[in-house]
Amino acid sequence: MRRPPGERRLVASILRHYLWFMPTLILLMIVSATVFAFWNASRAAAERAEALGRDACRIAGVQWLDHSVHAIGLRVCRQESGWLGFERTFRFDYSHTGEDRHIGRLVLRGDRLVSFSGPVMPSVAQFH
Repeated sequence: MRRPPGERRLVASILRHYLWFMPTLILLMIVSATVFAFWNASRAAAERAEALGRDACRIAGVQWLDHSVHAIGLRVCRQESGWLGFERTFRFDYSHTGEDRHIGRLVLRGDRLVSFSGPVMPSVAQFH
């Protein structure tokens, strides 16, 4: 049994639509998953940087201002394992007296701290 020509054209049109739509949908899903993974890793790094900055201020006996860190840099680097990864730089503010404001900076490769500048622990002896 043969289909009428109009029905064959309709079926061909529907198949062409699905053949175009499916690869586009798959690419959209891959891009969405990649964006989500990057966003999730960025949030995890920011939370780690926040904990490190807060702990450094607590240990140094200074006030951690704004209770947050700010991402100021992102670059691609080679991890110790040999794989490519991201190195993220964060900034935070702290105060010795509550009237001054100083900037601290920390750099994370993955979840490992590789550089820190900020409050230091008070020394045992104070010099005059």
